[in-house]
Amino acid sequence: MSNAPDNPQPAPPPPGGPQSDRPALLEMTLPQLRAAAEQFGQKPYRADQLADWVYHKGVADPAEMTNVPNAFAKQFDILTSRIAGRTDSTDGTIKLLIALADGEHVETVLIPAGDRATACVSTQAGCAMGCRFCASTLGGLRRNLSAEEILQQLLHLRAAGGRRITNVVFMGMGEPLANYNATVSAVRAIVDPDRFGLSARHVTVSTLGLPAKIRRLAREDLPITLAISLHAPNDTLRRELIPAAAATTLEQILAAAEKFYQARHREVTLEYLLLAGVNDTNLCADGLGRIAKRLRCNVNLIRYNPVEGLPYQRPSQTRVDNFAGRLRRAGVNAHIRRSRGLDASAACGQLRRQVSASQELGTGDVPPAGNQE
Repeated sequence: MSNAPDNPQPAPPPPGGPQSDRPALLEMTLPQLRAAAEQFGQKPYRADQLADWVYHKGVADPAEMTNVPNAFAKQFDILTSRIAGRTDSTDGTIKLLIALADGEHVETVLIPAGDRATACVSTQAGCAMGCRFCASTLGGLRRNLSAEEILQQLLHLRAAGGRRITNVVFMGMGEPLANYNATVSAVRAIVDPDRFGLSARHVTVSTLGLPAKIRRLAREDLPITLAISLHAPNDTLRRELIPAAAATTLEQILAAAEKFYQARHREVTLEYLLLAGVNDTNLCADGLGRIAKRLRCNVNLIRYNPVEGLPYQRPSQTRVDNFAGRLRRAGVNAHIRRSRGLDASAACGQLRRQVSASQELGTGDVPPAGNQE
């Protein structure tokens, strides 16, 4: 087995932008917040009131917290980022461009479906994985996000959508397991009953496949869902589509996924982005079927959202149905993920790319709030 590192890219800059002297509230447990309240001369119950405003009411502005001393609430960083752009899809999907304190931008998406409101969050500004079909990798990796910056996306989405988040998927910009500590810290805050309070079964962490980090995640006491972005059934094609995949083999990734299932007893999800004429052939379907039958897993098939300037195309619905049917006949639990937000620059990195282009042109414009048609 190869001893090659999971990620051959240079080490990214440290997480976070300009450092504040104030503690990050979203990274503090309730006991830590109560201890801080006492240090600031407040009764511990003030911490509970502050947490209630932020986590249960979705309020981040101290001026709106009617029963919390304003001076106390201002001792903490709650929301250091802002919404710089917004697109709304006709299907209800909301995509936000978030400006971080140091001027970097990331994207986050709210996907409503009945009683569910799923937040798709980013873990890095940019990405080092180099996927040839993805807008997020254009420009490379800028930096990791802190756990606070990841969690702030949930507050922005709640305010934008006017509803509480029920599910979280780490499928936005960046490779979550390449920013391991911040990702796990954010997950712990999301499932903490005293903070966001979601069930761990409603949290999914997606990775391109970093075997050592997958095995490490398996040792965490977090019964979350692991999703592996496979996108090809063999190493040759996968390395053509994902340059970073040269550091690992599918065999290493699958072995780590098996360890995750054995430790957490949670079925793994295989994500497979269908690119017309590239990885949607019958031969690819058969190869994916053999992989899926080896694991206790589900397969999510995703139709590609085209990115301007990239050569890949969205396959026809007929081609997708045929691919899914071939998997199902082989005994694979395959699902076709419903496309959402096609009229809202929904493909990962597109909205941020528009901002980057405007900055390069010297206009400084960002997409305004509201529909982008």
